[in-house]
Amino acid sequence: MRPMAGAVCGLAILLAGPGMAENVVVVELFTSQGCISCPPADAYLEMMTADPRLMPLSLHVDYWDYIGWEDSFADPRFTERQKAYARAIGSRTIYTPQFIIDGEDRIEGFAPDETMAQLRAHLEAAPPVHLSVARQGAQVTIRATADPPLDGPVRVQLVRYVPAETVTIERGENAGRTVTYRNIVTSWDTIGEWSGREPLEMSTDAPGDLPAVVIVQKPGPAAILAAARAE
Repeated sequence: MRPMAGAVCGLAILLAGPGMAENVVVVELFTSQGCISCPPADAYLEMMTADPRLMPLSLHVDYWDYIGWEDSFADPRFTERQKAYARAIGSRTIYTPQFIIDGEDRIEGFAPDETMAQLRAHLEAAPPVHLSVARQGAQVTIRATADPPLDGPVRVQLVRYVPAETVTIERGENAGRTVTYRNIVTSWDTIGEWSGREPLEMSTDAPGDLPAVVIVQKPGPAAILAAARAE
């Protein structure tokens, strides 16, 4: 069986699997339109969007722009976020494609079996933070509790993204390809800090029509403790 066909079958089994705890798992994919190894990972992330328990996000980096095609979604802030993940574990190397699951598990390259195993483990884990998010117009209200209380402060973040956009790549390693990218991150902002001891209630602005997700994450960046869509 070809790797992509096996990936499709494996992910379909995972998404249909019974007995999973309710938990929104954040999957960050660091990718680039100019990376020849990235299209299979982009397609795998697209399949993840079918499962409401997963929050897959595409973060386009800019360090492949020099090889002939400038990624139209690339943002140096996302390159810096990937570098920060590497520094947090003492690594000096970054890759595309790279999946980071719930801020903890890093998968370099397209490795569907390893990715599926990590997704299953995170789906089965009980989240340490209960998070609820409500969006009304341009306002998002965020409430969170932790039981037991957290052992240190965490960051409350608001992420905005474009659900889908199709790009025809004219030059570079992927010249001639037409790729549909999903959940393309446009901004990733820290909107507050929470001690994790007392209940949290806060509001923030989210103007415009783009979807949003609220993420509670340990500094580092490190583990994501909770995530919820702002619908």
